[in-house]
Amino acid sequence: MTTRTSAIEVMGLCKSYGDREVVTGVDLTVPEGAVYALLGPNGAGKTTTVRILSTLLPADAGEVRIAGYDVHREADQVRASIGVTGQFSAVDGLLTGRENLRLMADLGHLDRRRAKTAAEQLLERFDLADAADRRAATYSGGMKRRLDLAMTLVSGPRLIFLDEPTTGLDPRSRRDLWGIVRELVADGVTVFLTTQYLEEADRLADRIGVLDGGRLVAEGTAAELKRLVPGGRIELQVADGERVAELARRLPGASTNVTALTVTLPHDGSLATLRRLLDGIDDDAVTGLAVHTPDLDDVFLALTGRPTTDESPEEVPV
Repeated sequence: MTTRTSAIEVMGLCKSYGDREVVTGVDLTVPEGAVYALLGPNGAGKTTTVRILSTLLPADAGEVRIAGYDVHREADQVRASIGVTGQFSAVDGLLTGRENLRLMADLGHLDRRRAKTAAEQLLERFDLADAADRRAATYSGGMKRRLDLAMTLVSGPRLIFLDEPTTGLDPRSRRDLWGIVRELVADGVTVFLTTQYLEEADRLADRIGVLDGGRLVAEGTAAELKRLVPGGRIELQVADGERVAELARRLPGASTNVTALTVTLPHDGSLATLRRLLDGIDDDAVTGLAVHTPDLDDVFLALTGRPTTDESPEEVPV
C-alpha cells in the first residue's frame, strides 16, 4: 500500500496588516494528489493564506513547507514546484490563446520543442484549439478562465493553487472547470482551492477547512463537517395512519404527519444510527425512507454566523 506524503504543511501561520490580524495560528496539512478547499466569507484570510503559501507574501510567524520545501528559505524551489491561478485573470487580451501559452513557457524556461508540445496539448485539453489563434480579448469568460488555468499548467506543476477560480462564471462554465480539476487530480496533481461556492467544495474537495476571522474554525471531510450541525433527520413514509401512530409510540423523538403518512426522526448522520432504526422496524410498516442531512450552507452559517453572501470588507491588498 502506497502512503501519500504531504504536499502542503502549515504550522502556526500568522499574518497581520498593522494592528489587524488577517491570519491567526493556522495549521493544516494537504496530502499529495488531494483537493483541499478553504472556505470563508470575504475578508476571512483566504487570499492572504494562498499568497503566503505560494511565496507571494511573507508570513509574520509560522512554518510552511510546500512540496517539501520551506517557503522562506527555499522560495525558488517552491516556485518551481507550483502553479497559481489567482482571482483575477492573468490572460493578456492582446495575445492569442497560443501566444499566451508560449509566453508562460518562455517564463518557465521551457525549450522550444517542449513549449510547443505543451501549448498544443493544453489547447486540446481545455477545448481551446479552435480559438487558439484568436486574441484572448475575444474569448468568453469561461474560455478566459480555462486559458488562465492552462497557462498555470504549462510547466507541469504537481501542486496548483486556485484562488476562487470560478467566481463570475455561469453554471455551465463552472461545471466545465470542475471537470478539469477532477482530471488533474486523477493525474496525481494536488489542488489547493479557495472558494465561496459551497457546492464547489462539496463536489471537489477531499477535505475542507473553514476560515473565519483569520482562524481555522473547522476542518474535515464534507460529511464530517455536516455532522457538526444539528438538523439531520430521517423521514419514513408509512403504509397507513395506524402504522404512523404505532411508530410514534415506539420511536422516541418522532414527529408525525398523519395526512402525509410520514414519521420524522432526528438523525446524527451516522450509519450505525440508521441501522439501529431499521432493525427495529417491520418491513411492511414502511413504504419509503429518505435521509436528510444539513448541507454546507448550514455548516457555514453555524460556524461563521453569516451566509456566504456576506459582504464583509475585502482583505487588505498587497
